[in-house]
Amino acid sequence: MSPTRLSRIENATRTALDFNAAFNRHDLPGMLALVSENCILECATPAPNGERLQGKAELTRYWSRLLQDSPQIQIQLQIEEIFGLGMRCILRGRFSGLDETGRLIQVRGVDIYQLREGLICEILSYRKG
Repeated sequence: MSPTRLSRIENATRTALDFNAAFNRHDLPGMLALVSENCILECATPAPNGERLQGKAELTRYWSRLLQDSPQIQIQLQIEEIFGLGMRCILRGRFSGLDETGRLIQVRGVDIYQLREGLICEILSYRKG
């Protein structure tokens, strides 16, 4: 494998980890700094097909509302597996935390990230049950 390809894989993985760290800190500017202007987010909810958002303006509204409506939400990601495939990164993990009522939640899921020019341009989120 070429050093350039290895560098892309490492960068995709590192960017996904940095994004999740910013989310856990409720650092909206940090999250937005890692996504492209036209980034697509396909959420796991609402069922059955989730919601599709596109562009920093929509993502800002969505993430601001999520963090504001659930100020005590603390999602801690336990990474079960993470690997890069060129400009994509697959992160499989267990998400646990408190919902807006203080009740413990635990969910397993997968996030698929695609990068372009060093920024996340697509996040596809899938969750169990």
